[in-house]
Formats: sequence, structure tokens, C-alpha cells
Amino acid sequence: MKLSQRLTLSLVLTILFSILIISLISNAMINSRFDTYLIEEQESRFESIRNDINALLIEKNQDLTDDDIANYAAREGIYIEIRDSNNNMICHSMEYPGGQRKGMMGHMRRHHGMMNRHFSNTGNYVERTLPLMSNDQEIATLIIGYIDNSHLTESALIFKDTLDKSFVLSGTITIILGFLGSILLARGLSKPLLNIADTANGIRSGDLRSRAKIKTKTKEIVQLSDSINYLGEALERQEELRRRYASDIAHELRTPLTTLKSHVEAMIDKVWKPDEKNLNILLTEIHELNKLVDDLKDTFRTLEGQLNMNKTQFNISDEIDDIVSTFKPIFERNGYALEYLAKDSIEIIMDRDRLRQVIYNLLSNSIKYLGDDGKVSITLDKLDSGVKLSIADNGIGIAQEDLPFIFERFYRSDVSRNKETGGTGLGLSISKALIEAHQGSISVDSVLGRGTKFIIILPTSGSNYQ
Repeated sequence: MKLSQRLTLSLVLTILFSILIISLISNAMINSRFDTYLIEEQESRFESIRNDINALLIEKNQDLTDDDIANYAAREGIYIEIRDSNNNMICHSMEYPGGQRKGMMGHMRRHHGMMNRHFSNTGNYVERTLPLMSNDQEIATLIIGYIDNSHLTESALIFKDTLDKSFVLSGTITIILGFLGSILLARGLSKPLLNIADTANGIRSGDLRSRAKIKTKTKEIVQLSDSINYLGEALERQEELRRRYASDIAHELRTPLTTLKSHVEAMIDKVWKPDEKNLNILLTEIHELNKLVDDLKDTFRTLEGQLNMNKTQFNISDEIDDIVSTFKPIFERNGYALEYLAKDSIEIIMDRDRLRQVIYNLLSNSIKYLGDDGKVSITLDKLDSGVKLSIADNGIGIAQEDLPFIFERFYRSDVSRNKETGGTGLGLSISKALIEAHQGSISVDSVLGRGTKFIIILPTSGSNYQ
């Protein structure tokens, strides 16, 4: 069953059962309360009749005749009988409810024997006995005979019938409107969901440019649409990175391999002599290949979470000082400055070699993008529960549109793949993975044309490590 059909059916059934329950309960309560009201009105009428006859009996000193009450009883639609204190008949109204005369009934009424005899097709004949009083003394008994449902007058029956019809009519209209509303609601919910499903199927089929375009104000559906679109954008970006990666790796492998091939062929053809100079050229290209393979190996290990850590406790202040001493000659040879400032001597527990690898990557990147009067500053500060390492340069900086992606694998803002500056695009991704493997974090702040600053936060306690 389609979602729209299921929603429509569920809403219609819910509306139908709700209306049915409401109608039954409302109808039962209103009818019950209306019947109670009519019975109370009838009791009030009987009491009024008793008062009228009581006054007439006192006025005529119990000399009432049948004619005295016949018209009164006929007008009220009841049978009236008056008996004295000795249960002797004083008078009666001659006719019972339904138009049958007393003479036709014989003695069947005596001792209330007629209480259950039917006088009409709509009810049973019953009698009420009421006392007639004078000076707080009972002087006679009034017997009122009537049909038990006589309180249901024609007006009352019309009212109840109208009430029933109104419930049926309003219920029918509500069901129709509910059905139409359910269809509109179901379509309003299912249409954007179908659009999202089509988008997801398109992405699954390889159309990474597929995007959900919906028009709805339902918050959850909007969030789902945004999530699917974000997934598509992320997959499209990853696919672009994958293609760029394949191109970059092919280029990086082709260059040293081509050099090796040409040099070896030259030696085979005896154009080059296999002397120390030429062999060093080959060795340099082999080192480049080894570096590329090592970077790839580290990258795949970070993907699989298989980085091996050899954590020890050491003084990170002194370790960074040694790294700076190693890089200073390289910076000075290129006319650049490298400064290091550590405020405290700080002990840390981590993999010493991995720390060196991260700082080497960052310093190697920095020196590639420095201009005239290039300068790199390294600062180390102690935090409450860790250390903060900052590496800032005044180089060319990074464009804002590139900043969100520089830690992604194989991403390079230098799309020209210049061998001197481009690299493989793996160094920052590996550095980020190494820092996070130590429960730390790395972030970057850069302004194009003004410089770049990397900030590394590392915990000092060994209890933070897994």
C-alpha cells in the first residue's frame, strides 16, 4: 500500500470511529437528559392537576360528579378517578387514555388490574395515586391513569427525530470533509517524501547531482530533505576528490618512474655512466617513491583505524626545540625565519615519532608557501588539562572556500599539481588522523594573502588514551 493510501485510510478510519463514538455518547446523553426533563415536566403537570382537583373537591364539599372532571381529563389526555377515604368511588372521567370508555372495561380495572393492559400501540397504561388534602388531613384519593410514554408528545418526538437526523447529517458531512482533508494531508506528506525517495534512489544509482526539491513547511520533512541533499553534496565532493586523487597519484608516480626509466635506459644505452652522480639521481627518485607509498600506507591505515601508537612520556618542549633546530638551517638557506617560544617545560604522554611526523608535515607545508621575509612562529602553551601548540606563518594563506576541505584526504587547493608545492594532498589528512588518535584536535585559521595558523590541542594525561 502506498504511503498516501495508508495515511488516507488511517485518517478516515480515525475520523469515522471518532464521529461514531461522539455521536453515540452525545445522542445517548442528550436523549436521557431530555427524557428526564419530560418526565419531570409530567410530574409537575400531575402535581398541578392534583392541586386543581383538590381545590375543586374542597369547594364542592366532595359533591363532584363525573361531568365535573370529564372535560378536564379529556383536555389533559388522562383518566381521573376520585375515591373517598373509605375507597368508595366519588367520580371518574368515564374514558381511559386512547378513547375507550369505562363502561366497556367492566371491572377489569379494579384493584389496579389494568396497569399492564395496552390502551395504545405506543405504550402501557399505568396509574398514579395522589392524596387530596384539607387542613393537613387526607380527605380523598386521586387516581390518574395515563400511558407510560405519554410524556413523549408529538413535539418531543419531532425534536428527538430532528436531533437524530442532525447527528447523522453532521456526521456524514464531517466524514466527507475529513476524507477530502485526509487526501490533501496525505498528498502533502507523501509527495515530498516521494521526491526525497526518488532523490535517494538517484544518488544510489550514481547520479550524485540529484537533489530533493520540495515545498513544505513540515519541519521533519525539511530536515530529511536537507540531510539527503547534504549526503548528495558530500558524495559528489568525495567523488571529485577521488578522481583528483587518482589523477594526482598517477601524476606523482609517473614523474619519478619516468625519470627512473629514462635514466636506466640511458645507462643501458651507455649514454650515461653508472657513476655516483647518476646513481644519486636514481636514489633521489626512489626516495620520492618511498615517501609517496608511505603516505598512502598511513592514509589507508587511518581509514581503517589501524595506526600503531608507541606512547611514552617525554618533554614536549624539548622535543619541539630539537625539531626547530633541525629545520632552522633549511629556513635560513631560503632566507626565511623560524622562531620557537615555549613558556613552560611540559611533560606529555604520546607517540614521539607521530608528533615529529605532524610537525614535519606542517613546517614542510609552511616553507613551500612563504614569500619574501617569510617567517614561521611556533608557540607552546600549557592549558588546564593539556597543551596548545600553534604554528603560524605569513605566507600566501588559504582561500576561504578551501578551508573546510584542507584536512580531507587527497584534497589540494593547488590544482595545478606543481611538484614543488603541490605534494600528494595527504599530509594534512594524516596529521589530523594522528592528532585525533591521541584524543586531540587540530584546526586552522587563514586569511588569503596574510598567512595561516594551525592550532593543535593535545591532552597531557595518559588516562585519556585508549
